[in-house]
Formats: sequence, structure tokens, C-alpha cells
Amino acid sequence: MKKNVKNLIMLVLFATTSVIAVAQKNETAVKATPKWISDQGYWVIESNISSPKTSIVNFYNNANDLIYSERVEGVKLNIKKHQTCMRLKKVLDKSLIAWEKMQQPKSEQLVKNIFKVKE
Repeated sequence: MKKNVKNLIMLVLFATTSVIAVAQKNETAVKATPKWISDQGYWVIESNISSPKTSIVNFYNNANDLIYSERVEGVKLNIKKHQTCMRLKKVLDKSLIAWEKMQQPKSEQLVKNIFKVKE
């Protein structure tokens, strides 16, 4: 009888310590922010299933102000590719700098230039 009680106590202690150890691992897990995410703003791509090679790319600052918008035709922007996201971040950074100087959206074609779209 004493042997069963000792085994039961050991089982309970082992179960509680393993639950506590697993719970602590989940609390300390920290996800790294991808490199293509900017601290100063964000971009949004509007596209349509019926015309996948036509998109509208909007760039915003952290105050949700539209700083630049461009219609891109002739290329499908695949945001699952790391290179595409990095290029859009580069355009976002350029347009943020220009917007801070002029405080109005620009009318250049930055996205077409960076993706080398032929007209």
C-alpha cells in the first residue's frame, strides 16, 4: 500500500512539473519581425482575379495618411516572394521621405521603375 502511495505522489509531482515547464516555454517564445516591414508605414495592394496583371499599390504612413498611390499594369505582384516585399519597402521608404518634404502624394512611377515594367 505504501508503495502505491509513493508511486502516486511521484506521478503527481512529475505531471505538475512537466506542465509548468511546457507552459513557460510558450510564454518566452518571441517572433521576429520580417525585414520587409517598415517602422514608418505600410503598403496595400489592390488587385482583381479577372485581371491579375493589373494592381493598384497604395502606400500609407503610420498615421494612415495616403502618401503615394500607383497603378501597375503588365506584371503580377506576388507578395509571397521576399524580393517583391523588399522592393515595395524600398518604394515606401522613398515615398515617405519625399512626402515628408512636400506633404503631398507624388506622381512619379516608382513601382513600375523598380519592377521594370514595360509599357
